[in-house]
Amino acid sequence: MAVYTLPELPYDYAALEPVINPQIVELHHDKHHAAYVKGANDTLEQLAEARDKESWGAVNGLEKSLAFHLSGHILHSIYWHNMTGDGGGEPLAADGVGELADAIAASFGSFAGFKAQLTKAAATTQGSGWGVLAYEPVSGRLIVEQIYDHQGNVGQGSVPILVFDAWEHAFYLQYKNQKVDFVEAMWRVVNWQDVAKRYTAARKNANNLLIAP
Repeated sequence: MAVYTLPELPYDYAALEPVINPQIVELHHDKHHAAYVKGANDTLEQLAEARDKESWGAVNGLEKSLAFHLSGHILHSIYWHNMTGDGGGEPLAADGVGELADAIAASFGSFAGFKAQLTKAAATTQGSGWGVLAYEPVSGRLIVEQIYDHQGNVGQGSVPILVFDAWEHAFYLQYKNQKVDFVEAMWRVVNWQDVAKRYTAARKNANNLLIAP
């Protein structure tokens, strides 16, 4: 039985127009995200077979494969909910996301500073990767991470709360090779209500992490 399953989109394929066209959303979710789910499940089966046979010659590749596919599944699952056709702008106390807005200002000096950093992080990934806003539990601050592939260059214990997919499959059909234009457009569909909920949950659960004995 599969351990991981492809989540349904929280909206229809056309919901993010004109920022992301329906063809991209359909292919991205139904093909690419689905491939990461299948890859994670297949790798778990291969690891189980390796344990049964006590055959560990491929363990390095299998562990890397599991990290790649599982992280791809998790990041995409966040990505879909991080966006809404009614989103964009800036998180404001008047919209009920004041704690998130205050945390961004405290961690980055201003919303403008945060926006500039995440935009640059996402737009300048070398090859495939993500720009991510994450809650870092040791300091209790928000940080921006530039993630290569799905899992490289990640601070241990950090919790992603806003993710910008900078893989070519996320934008190429519409934006061609202009990754920076896609990242700039992404700010028009950010679902700050979802990001704020993730921030609250990350803070609440931070003490459950055993950072040190």
